[in-house]
Amino acid sequence: MPFEPFNRREFITLLGGAAAWPFAARAQQPISTMPVIGFLHAGEPEESASRLQAFRSGLRDTGYEEGRNLTIEYRWAKGDYSRLAVMAAELVSRPVRVLAATTTPSAVAAKAATTNIPVVFTTAGDPVQLGLVASFNRPEGNVIGATILFRELVGKQFGILHELVPSAAVVGFLVNPKDANAQSTIEDATQAAEALRQKLIIVKASTAEEIEAAFTTLSEQHVEALAVDGDAFTFSRRERVVSLAQQHSIPTIYAASEFVAAGGLVSYSSSLADAYHQAGIYVGRILNGEMPTNLPVVQPTKFELVINLKTARALGITVPQTLQVAADEVIE
Repeated sequence: MPFEPFNRREFITLLGGAAAWPFAARAQQPISTMPVIGFLHAGEPEESASRLQAFRSGLRDTGYEEGRNLTIEYRWAKGDYSRLAVMAAELVSRPVRVLAATTTPSAVAAKAATTNIPVVFTTAGDPVQLGLVASFNRPEGNVIGATILFRELVGKQFGILHELVPSAAVVGFLVNPKDANAQSTIEDATQAAEALRQKLIIVKASTAEEIEAAFTTLSEQHVEALAVDGDAFTFSRRERVVSLAQQHSIPTIYAASEFVAAGGLVSYSSSLADAYHQAGIYVGRILNGEMPTNLPVVQPTKFELVINLKTARALGITVPQTLQVAADEVIE
């Protein structure tokens, strides 16, 4: 066999290429081992942009950033709660390291889907009553999170509505019957109306058509003021709800400031952004090795009163100065 001259330059090039292989593999390794979390929501992504931003901020506080060292699988039910069980099962089979369920219906679906994967919730109801945790301080199991509302919040909303419309003898309460908190919030509304010696008209809606029918009923029953429950479905239809309240000239209090930004009269709620931020922190802490059983359920400490004076004037309502001073935001 003829001897081929040794080419030193080709040998060095080959050696250099071989040496680079493990480095290239190591550079790609974080992508393949990047933790994956699930994000399950009963609403729509467009309406939840600000809350999602707060959730990501909480993740960053614990060292995680989507696309850099974390992957998030999103599932949006878009108001159709019947899809949540299937979506939760999909995320569990993925499998994800942690499942963030940031609405009450999604939290219930997530808990039913897994007893092994940690679930971090935000919920508008009592997580003990909903069966999500055993207690606030000792949650047990694989589920933990932050509450958005206290049960007493409904009573406070009725009280604010009474200050705005003290002559209202007939009040309404709009609730989604498919929401896990529906029965408890109806009970709270009933107690609040009784305390104020008001007649209460309960209307229920879980579809766009039922919202239209609900306001027809409210008008026929001569309802003089209205409180709207703050579940994910109602929130996703907030512009229509606000529009109907305006069309029927019904002073209405809501459970999220986004309703007021859309033209609603007034809202009173805990800080939704704070709850989502806390959920992000808890997801990050669990990814860093903490156990859900060692984390307490976080309860809200900040509440927001937002008033739309333009809407008040259109309804012929004079907002008491005490409420204006107490408000966190007054929209002129």
